[in-house]
Amino acid sequence: MKPAPFAYHRARDLDGATRLLAELGDDAKVVAGGQSLVAMMNFRLARPRHLVDIGGLRELDRLHTDAGGGLRIGSLTTHHTVESDPAGRLGADFRVLREAMRWIGHLPIRTRGTVGGSIAHADATAEWCLLALALDAEFVVRGPRGERRVAAGDFFLGYYTTALDFDEILVEIVFPRPAPHAALTEFAERQGDFALVSAVVDIDVEGGAVRGGRVALGGVAAAVTRVPEAEAVLAGGGSFAECAAAAAGAVDPPADASGSTHYRKQLVRTLVRRACEEAMTR
Repeated sequence: MKPAPFAYHRARDLDGATRLLAELGDDAKVVAGGQSLVAMMNFRLARPRHLVDIGGLRELDRLHTDAGGGLRIGSLTTHHTVESDPAGRLGADFRVLREAMRWIGHLPIRTRGTVGGSIAHADATAEWCLLALALDAEFVVRGPRGERRVAAGDFFLGYYTTALDFDEILVEIVFPRPAPHAALTEFAERQGDFALVSAVVDIDVEGGAVRGGRVALGGVAAAVTRVPEAEAVLAGGGSFAECAAAAAGAVDPPADASGSTHYRKQLVRTLVRRACEEAMTR
């Protein structure tokens, strides 16, 4: 299929892009790698009247650590840049980000798709959305009124819906602390397909023992979601099996042609336990 008619605008700088978005209003969409939006446009699931291309804003293509041990990723950084980690900046502290990239589509998609594009698209099974939520990331967004930070827990509002205003652009993702004991796992019917259910576990380890952690799930609600019931089990010294059972019991996933609610709850149980075990091997 072909997309509905639209006007194409190429941004020359970040401030110009946000001014253009403010001028065009709700009928405009930002495009960078185009791996999510363009596919939706081809099926006419999305029909923006204007596309604002920010792909040339190379200042948004960056990946570096900060003095406090955190990690900052520019929104135009590709999945493959993280996957290949050419400068060796991820190390053991952010190994989970590098390893999670293998779950994203296929190599051509990863070489074009961007971290910021995936997060702004806000698919409920997207790996970057799940990682950001589990690892307490913050998003730096820029608009005509200036710059602000939004916590990942406040950013994802529902199906493909975020806290971004129509004239704002996501410019940077900040992971504030190392996550050496974190793991992502998921289940899809075929390699490269969208996940039916995905899970990230980030465990706090002290003296070789689990002291707590964070559990986040994708594919069980309108947006990626944290599971405090499962996190309470980790904080209370419960087993990984008990943590997984608590996660499965706390969610009510939707049923569709790919699986029933019961089936998805069983996937949650399996994937959370697997993610816990993988995180502890580190």
